[in-house]
Amino acid sequence: MTTPFRYRPSWLAWLLSLFSGTGGLIVKIVLLSLLNAMVGWAIIVLFTQDRIAWAIGTLVVLAIFDFVYLRPNKLLPAKFILPGSVLLIAYLIVPIFFTINTAFQKYSTGHVLSKEEAITTNLEQNVVQGEKFFLMTPSRDESGALVLVLVDDTTGQTYLGRASGLEEIDPASVEVDEFGDVIPPAGLTALVGDELFGADAELAAFEVPLTGGGVIKTEGISGAYDSAPGLEYDSARDVLIATDTGVEYADNGRGSFVSADGDELVVGWREYIGFENFTAVITNPLVRAPFLRAFVWTIVFAASTVLISFAIGLFLAKLLDKPKFRFKRLYRSLLIVPYAVPGFLSLLVFKGLLNDDYGLINKLLPFDVPWLFDPWWARASVILVSVWLTTPYFLLVCMGALQAIPGELVEAARVDGAGRWQVFRKVTLPLLLVVVTPLIIASFAYNFNNFNNVFLLTGGGPTSSDQSVAGATDILISYTYKLAFEAGKGQDYGLASAISIYIFFIVAAMSASGFLRSKALENMK
Repeated sequence: MTTPFRYRPSWLAWLLSLFSGTGGLIVKIVLLSLLNAMVGWAIIVLFTQDRIAWAIGTLVVLAIFDFVYLRPNKLLPAKFILPGSVLLIAYLIVPIFFTINTAFQKYSTGHVLSKEEAITTNLEQNVVQGEKFFLMTPSRDESGALVLVLVDDTTGQTYLGRASGLEEIDPASVEVDEFGDVIPPAGLTALVGDELFGADAELAAFEVPLTGGGVIKTEGISGAYDSAPGLEYDSARDVLIATDTGVEYADNGRGSFVSADGDELVVGWREYIGFENFTAVITNPLVRAPFLRAFVWTIVFAASTVLISFAIGLFLAKLLDKPKFRFKRLYRSLLIVPYAVPGFLSLLVFKGLLNDDYGLINKLLPFDVPWLFDPWWARASVILVSVWLTTPYFLLVCMGALQAIPGELVEAARVDGAGRWQVFRKVTLPLLLVVVTPLIIASFAYNFNNFNNVFLLTGGGPTSSDQSVAGATDILISYTYKLAFEAGKGQDYGLASAISIYIFFIVAAMSASGFLRSKALENMK
């Protein structure tokens, strides 16, 4: 008698059933509610920061999400495509447009604010110290607000300095002891001990506004001085005027206020300057020289790493391809170990091994080699370590490609009298290149922008002879990183963005040329 079939749902099927019907609708509403709450908060923040376009765009995306996912049994493809599309736009398209936009701007150290913010900052930072000096005792009133008890060092007149302004008080209400400390009047408690030293940041930022302009600022924990604005802003003519000399600083159209004799105020603003960042790579010798040096070294580094790694990987693959090779699996496993270890960890280990003073490699050699401190040895070290990390990849690629070559072709060549070298050069290598060339091109493009191998091993150093940002081992991508984040004279995001666009076109042109040549190889079959 045949037992009737009974369907027994698995736990996975039971779990999936929770996301359908009424249960699925509840889960969907809960998740959408959480999404709306988080994104709604982000929209409010964007509006408060005057990012109107970003806020409206985020609101539109949120509305699309709600519309798509609240439509029951409809728009099914969109429900799967929409999350990936949003992430693609957020993490790929937006950064690309941001980089392109930044490349056309004066966006660097001293040029990160808006023009209005730059004017305000210049007015706040440029002050002229007055002639008055005050003995001071920091105190707090009954509400806990900071109050400065001030005694004019010249006239002996006493004041209370509050955040709202300066108040003159009866000198008899204040005493100065034999140590020169000001004793506050009744109703105020002097800050002493840990409380005084704990308020140093608050004291440094505290200002007492004066009628007619200027402020009283603290100096240490027991003194204060008056100061007046060093600059005034004429909104009608859009100029900043020095109050002591009358020198005018006008907008130069490049994100700075500059005087007639070329003196530039420190704080500027972001400003569109057209193709100036792009042309600087060609016309400015301070940019052109390190860029060309890094460009040449980048090509040498990427080409050397790929070609040497491919040659060693192919040699080892041919060696392991022999059917009677003993312990083949063991050797193959050992050769793939560098590929299994995280690259950043290997680079940090090699940085220690190659250290001049305590590195293990120099301890084993009869002489010391400046692996990381001499420009040429540092370049050799970067290439050798990169070859160590890349060879297992080409070993795996070549092993797979050799297996795909028909044995009949090799046998036919041997029957025709070809030797081992002729078989390899005339049969094996051409057929291998048909498969491997696209991977070689991809590996070249990867090593062209291989930031980790340079930065984690040498940091781009040692320093070049011209003391430029680009070190001896800096490739274009690490040079760009230093321009954007580690330049000794300040960061230049606009120039770094322009160079990153140059890098994109260089890699794209080289890759396109390589793939066109790989098609020519395919026609040789």
